Amino acid sequence: MEKNKVAFHGGLFMSGIPMIIFLAFCISYFVIYKVFDMNALALGGFIGLLIGALFTKSYGKYWDAVMRGIGSPTSVAIVVILLVIGMFTKLMAVSGVSQGFVWLAEKIGMQGGIFTAFTFVATCLITSATGSSIGTLFTAFPILYPAGILLGANPGVLAGAILSGAIFGDNLAPISDVTIASSSTQTYANKEGAADLAGTVGYRLKYALIAGTISTILFIALGGGGITTPGAEEILRANMNASGLIMLLPVAILLITSIRTRDIFKAVTAGIISGIIIGLIAKVFTVHDILGIADGNVTGFLYNGFAGMIGICLFCISLFGIMGVLNDSGMMDAIIKSFCSSKIAQTEMGAEILIALGSTITTLLLGGVTSASVLTFGPVVNELGAYHNIHPYRRANLLSGYANSFAAIIPFISAFVFISSIVITPLQSQYAYIPAISTVDIFMGSFYPMVLFLVLTYSIITGWDRKYEGQQGELTSERISKTYNK
Repeated sequence: MEKNKVAFHGGLFMSGIPMIIFLAFCISYFVIYKVFDMNALALGGFIGLLIGALFTKSYGKYWDAVMRGIGSPTSVAIVVILLVIGMFTKLMAVSGVSQGFVWLAEKIGMQGGIFTAFTFVATCLITSATGSSIGTLFTAFPILYPAGILLGANPGVLAGAILSGAIFGDNLAPISDVTIASSSTQTYANKEGAADLAGTVGYRLKYALIAGTISTILFIALGGGGITTPGAEEILRANMNASGLIMLLPVAILLITSIRTRDIFKAVTAGIISGIIIGLIAKVFTVHDILGIADGNVTGFLYNGFAGMIGICLFCISLFGIMGVLNDSGMMDAIIKSFCSSKIAQTEMGAEILIALGSTITTLLLGGVTSASVLTFGPVVNELGAYHNIHPYRRANLLSGYANSFAAIIPFISAFVFISSIVITPLQSQYAYIPAISTVDIFMGSFYPMVLFLVLTYSIITGWDRKYEGQQGELTSERISKTYNK
């Protein structure tokens, strides 16, 4: 493709106007006004594109570049996958898995730090099942948080455990938008296509399990110290349902299908079909809950799941439109070359340090919205990693891993922490025994993102598990060739 097809009045820098406006919307909504709305963020992207067009020397070429970005294989693949996965995500959200875990905890007799650690593990499973960190926060907090306070858990650490579990799945689940975005933006040099989801998840699993195990120990040690509430058993029984646990079977079917076939569409289809059958047999939901009509409106978790992904899909479309402008103007090449030509990028460790810093800073600028930061910085990581032949699996792991570490939980700008606090607030008026906690308390109790940061940083500094791309795209411990061709 001919470079610099799109020229701007005022020079190359003006091609960054759409991205600057997009970032301004992110900071305004998520940091200043605390409004978490992906539709509004997508609107910011399109407004940025409209304003950016005023500075171009060729209006037609500008919008051709936008369309090429939107119509790129990566953009289309992400949008289609998200729409399909949305249906399974909502199926799991209505299945009552949280109530099932409360039932299990009550039967075993967990209290204090043990319950806090159990809550972390349960939330990890819920988020891995639903693929939605935000959805998990809204479903797990109302059930697990009041139960934990009743059983003597430390409020701040308990809230941090739920947030940590949500971030665990956000980074690991094959149906998470962050996992999809990180793998889809990292392409092979020696074969066609981007990193497959099953391979990406399989590679990063060890990092998640190491960080998760250490975090579980910390939750056990530091998650107690609260006061057990008299009459807790009666309150717990009103918020538990054993049948919710059976809905983990469709999750297992989805994961097994994904690993064996390496085809996310087959995996999601298997998960949806098995989930509907198991849910109906177990009477977790009715036929009308699947898809129906009520008061002239379409209802059901299939419709709600599909519609619930529209915002993130519009966001992806607007962002890839902006990327199209940056690519065709030459700005993206300039950014990538500045990274790759820097002194620190001349070694594998240096390149990975730049990936870590870039992912962290981008996530901070975007208010802790990890899906947005991964899509924004992903193309730079793709080229920077390819310069040293680092395997797409590892690049995707560093990209999303650092996005889901400290940058995702900074108290005053994190969308995750903000959502956690607004979910807890109404619970304090509903349950008199729930104490007030601050965003700093939630941050201090979020052990998993902190430990994940340390595990990833250890891997970069020591070179542990650094893998390169082989002749056929396979994982190899030895760098066989230099594939960067910019």
